Amino acid sequence: MEQLADINYEGIKKNNEYEKIINTVTEACFKEEKLDKTDLYLSITLSDEEYIHEINKEIRGIDKPTDVLSFPMFEKNEIPTTKTGIQDVLGDIIICIPIVEKQAIEYEHSFKRELAYMLVHGFYHLMGYDHMQEDEKKQMRMKEENVLGKIAIEA
Repeated sequence: MEQLADINYEGIKKNNEYEKIINTVTEACFKEEKLDKTDLYLSITLSDEEYIHEINKEIRGIDKPTDVLSFPMFEKNEIPTTKTGIQDVLGDIIICIPIVEKQAIEYEHSFKRELAYMLVHGFYHLMGYDHMQEDEKKQMRMKEENVLGKIAIEA
């Protein structure tokens, strides 16, 4: 199978367990949205708080770390749905591992589940979904929970 995620690390050590979760979730997301027959892939960076803080401040003007940032490369209606013969990145997702660890404890579920959720959440932002309006939020949450349910990640 083609590699659907290019995984990078900023300020944290390489971790095979993280990569297994990411590959499982990415495959499920691509299948769900029928992107598994395209030449698209995700660029994913797992970071410490300092790195994501700097990106959040520089790009969004928010002077604090956050859990996940997504940077799409396509508009929603421009996402390729067939092979083009050229590999292309759907977008970049940055996930802050220390914040994922804290949120897993706060929300009383596993680290694996929180990391999976952050990735699915970031993926749907790349797909053009948002949660600023209540109806958009419902649609995005439904898609997120659908993918998470299909891969059966324990709470």
